[in-house]
Amino acid sequence: MDNSEFATLGGGCFWCVEAVYLRVSGVLSVKPGYAGGHTKDPTYEEVCSGSTGHAEVARIEYDPKIITYDQILNVFWQAHDPTTVNRQGNDVGTQYRSVIYYHNDQQKVIADSSKASADKSKYWPDAIVTEIERLENYSEAEDYHHNYYNNNPSQPYCIFVIKPKLDKLEKQKLIEQVDD
Repeated sequence: MDNSEFATLGGGCFWCVEAVYLRVSGVLSVKPGYAGGHTKDPTYEEVCSGSTGHAEVARIEYDPKIITYDQILNVFWQAHDPTTVNRQGNDVGTQYRSVIYYHNDQQKVIADSSKASADKSKYWPDAIVTEIERLENYSEAEDYHHNYYNNNPSQPYCIFVIKPKLDKLEKQKLIEQVDD
């Protein structure tokens, strides 16, 4: 689509972030990847070692006529715990950090404002630690990570981590119906 825009977000395991945004109205595509590190085109194993500096991210292509960047971020805040450093649930490591990678100066302004509003809301008992950084050194993840939840719904991680998150967001009407 000619007028689409991109958001790149890290909120823990990219399988979770991808599964969430594939169910958001106005999102055209979601690609798991790696960003923010110093290694060019790292592998999943290298990123998981913690030595590359990369975060697992989802690159979200969306139609700004249907959903705004601010609305994309509203889903982001609800889809993970933005108050934990280098961790989401049992996933621990720098690759699981909460981070918003902005693509332009306008996105940075919106991300800073969104983070301040989310923190001020006191929805979470602890302060938000989400990093906001310019997108650097992005590379797409290996093919087997793409559409992971939809392709592996009976995998234990999908059942016990991703599915409850999708159910919660569906109840909050932040995402569309999840087909089982």
